[in-house]
Amino acid sequence: MNLETVMQELEALGKDRTKKMYISNGAHEPLFGVATGAMKPIARKIKINQPLAEELYATGNYDAMYFAGIIADPNGMTESDYDRWIDEAYFYMLSDYVVAVTLSESDIAQEVADKWIASGEKLRMSAGWSCYCWLLGNRKDAEFSESKISKMLDLVENTIHDSPERTKASMNNFLSTVGISYLPLHEKAVETAKAVGIVEVKRDNKKSSFLNASEGIQKQVDKNKLGFKRKYVRC
Repeated sequence: MNLETVMQELEALGKDRTKKMYISNGAHEPLFGVATGAMKPIARKIKINQPLAEELYATGNYDAMYFAGIIADPNGMTESDYDRWIDEAYFYMLSDYVVAVTLSESDIAQEVADKWIASGEKLRMSAGWSCYCWLLGNRKDAEFSESKISKMLDLVENTIHDSPERTKASMNNFLSTVGISYLPLHEKAVETAKAVGIVEVKRDNKKSSFLNASEGIQKQVDKNKLGFKRKYVRC
């Protein structure tokens, strides 16, 4: 399938209701409003195709950019490729659910995510923290440095309330993910979550969200989900 064919198929799957929902979350034209589940049959036909993924991502169409992440080859992308993708990710559904997800399946994931977390740029930071959420929720605990993750918990505790709004949400997710999916630091994550307390995330034209990592971790513990790892990251 080529770019034109994929764009036609995506457009045919678009729904006004879905489009309005994406726009309410920060997406803007061009977009069709395709539910992510509806993309799976097309993805099964294409499988992995990095050149096509690059063409789709370059359209600036939200649905095409999302689909690009599904068919991308994570290890076929360099650090500069990921930097280019994050530069073009204009809101969190792209930075955290397309770029960060794709990055998390690459061999350079931690290296790039570390750089983004230190960047001071809100969506890069958000994508960096989100990438670690996808990593910790999927890869074996032994693949991570306990001292490094511990220092990241300290960074969350010391900076989350003063961080950019979208970054706060991703940092809070990181705190929850460590508490649930990374057993070596479960106890520290629980204590850090208590110290952090409620995190207010202000949203444009919407009411603030109030996040509670401590409560979220405990709910998963009560469900016997401690140590949970997802089998796949990308859909």
